[in-house]
Amino acid sequence: MPQLLLEIFSEEIPARMQQGAARDLERMASERLKAAGLTWEALNVFAGPRRLTLVIDGLPAATPDRNEEVKGPKTSAPAQALEGFLRKTGLTQDQLVERDGIWFAEISSKGRATTEVVAEAVDQIIRSFPWPKSMRWGTGTLRWVRPIKRIIALFDGAVIPFEVDGIPSGDVTEGHRFLGSGKPFAVKDFADYRARLEKEYVLLDVADRKLRILEAAKAACAARGLVLVDDDGLLDEVAGLAEWPTPILGDMDPQFLSLPPEVVRLSMKVHQKYFAVRDPSKDGLAPNFLVVANVEATDGGKALAAGNSKVLSARLNDARFFWDEDQKVGFDAWNDKLKGVTFHAKLGTLSERVDRIAALAAEIAPLVGADAAQAEQAARLSKADLASGMVSEFPELQGIMGGYYARLAGYPDAVADAVRDHYKPQGPGDSVPTAPVTVAVAIAEKLDTLVGFFAIDEKPTGSRDPYALRRAALGVIRLVLENGARIGLRRDAFSAAMAALEKGNVQRAVDKLAVETELSAFFADRLTVLLRDQGQRHDLVAAVFALGDDDLVRIVRRVEALAAFLATDDGANLLAGYKRASNILKAEEKKGPLPTGAVATGLANQPAEETALAFAAAAAATAVDAALETEDFAAAMTALAALRGPVDAFFTGVMVNSDVVEERENRLKLLGQVRGVMGRVADFGQIAG
Repeated sequence: MPQLLLEIFSEEIPARMQQGAARDLERMASERLKAAGLTWEALNVFAGPRRLTLVIDGLPAATPDRNEEVKGPKTSAPAQALEGFLRKTGLTQDQLVERDGIWFAEISSKGRATTEVVAEAVDQIIRSFPWPKSMRWGTGTLRWVRPIKRIIALFDGAVIPFEVDGIPSGDVTEGHRFLGSGKPFAVKDFADYRARLEKEYVLLDVADRKLRILEAAKAACAARGLVLVDDDGLLDEVAGLAEWPTPILGDMDPQFLSLPPEVVRLSMKVHQKYFAVRDPSKDGLAPNFLVVANVEATDGGKALAAGNSKVLSARLNDARFFWDEDQKVGFDAWNDKLKGVTFHAKLGTLSERVDRIAALAAEIAPLVGADAAQAEQAARLSKADLASGMVSEFPELQGIMGGYYARLAGYPDAVADAVRDHYKPQGPGDSVPTAPVTVAVAIAEKLDTLVGFFAIDEKPTGSRDPYALRRAALGVIRLVLENGARIGLRRDAFSAAMAALEKGNVQRAVDKLAVETELSAFFADRLTVLLRDQGQRHDLVAAVFALGDDDLVRIVRRVEALAAFLATDDGANLLAGYKRASNILKAEEKKGPLPTGAVATGLANQPAEETALAFAAAAAATAVDAALETEDFAAAMTALAALRGPVDAFFTGVMVNSDVVEERENRLKLLGQVRGVMGRVADFGQIAG
């Protein structure tokens, strides 16, 4: 079947936009072609510095004929409704079909040539493409990320004729701006297109460009006994900057290695797009860098390396100036500056935020095995580097520079490490600190953010989360769970954070109970997301959270034990029994209060199944309570498993709604006892199944 090849060739597309553009092109083309009734075998998209490419294999030559029945208004509807339906369908009333008092229109349409559909679709795609930023050029009205130069549109080897804002379609493209022949060339299909581009020094696929960069970069480093420092984010970026990427190893002044390695790497990465290099025989970076050029230099890249070395030296000289000057200033001056920096209009200054974090860190410290004085001290230093010259130049180094400066100022390692790492974890892939002082400060910093913004009613809504509160909550959860910290969210964390907030400058009356309730639900949602990603069911988290427990470690252990129990036959069958009992009790509750008191045994004519369940429920209650006291949740589930047989036998051999009032009330008490015993482990009513 025929192949469609589309290329939109333009001036340079920013690297950060390329892969998003590829996804948008795939989505928009798929939606429009499917809407026209087209199907295909394979669809691929490619994005690079100067072109977006789409290739679709297995398209039919035309869309299929369509026979469609459209439902209209009722025959009794006002005349205006019928007239509108006729205008919509283009039919007359005698062409409609009446069925069961409703008008139907039977519409048939012939298929259209695929080339017509594609021409319309490409025009719509280009005109409505969702670039984050776009521009107009010349006298036209078209907007694109950069001026469009050419459009290839081939179907089965032939050009699809159309134009978009004066830009005609064709079969011609161009190669590399510098290394290519400099002459436009025609292509026949995708295989020819890709091969011709490669001869013209253009690698179409970003995966090929990344592979070329890595292989050549590692070879250049290995030739001098060095190792490339991996950086996936930088690799993604430079692969979008060069159509024919050529790594070149350069040298830098070794004196710059006296700067913190993070400063050196960030100067290379942010300003110059260079990779750092390390010497495996030594600890730390090597006095080298690796730049990815877009040309193959005749001198092997020596001139390029020398020029880039000069530029890097200028950048690192700036960094060294900030490094030296910052050490002359120190924490007292920086913290004093924070008094004039607003954190949020309703939450006071950064200095006031530091006071809250320090008070909270001291409260949390004993719960995570940290020294309270060190935790408070680290918290008071944690935001100071925001006023430093280095962090003003490199905001990405906040915290990191504070750790270096704290160590140079003579503070204990535990304090310096806490300053360095208190923002962690900053995302799902970030590491979680384990040092107790760091854990205390990191939890305090995130809790102050969460409680503060919830208190002023700045909660996340839908996909909107401008203060990254979901990330902060997930950070607290990971810090607690991965360190086994026994912290009660409401009892220890929220109440302490609220107390610190009440001493500050919060410009609204705060309903403490409402804030803590909202935060508990928010954390339950975040924990559900985390555990779901780990394979746990969301309803099990809800079933455990419903008990009101706020110890995250205990909650997760209980969820894990519950999941294992429900995976067994005993668990699945007991859950069914619970739901049956619960439904009976709910129905009775609608009639009035349920009977209370002890379950009687040994009654006249009492079925053996009823007596057996009464004894089993009492034994299970004792065993469950003992297991929960020691947090042996597996044992608690084992105790519940013993109820499976008696519950099944009870529902098989006993009629709950007996005509004898005493019998019915005793059996309802028994079902209530079973529900109560199981409810000590989890709210089984929240569990699906």
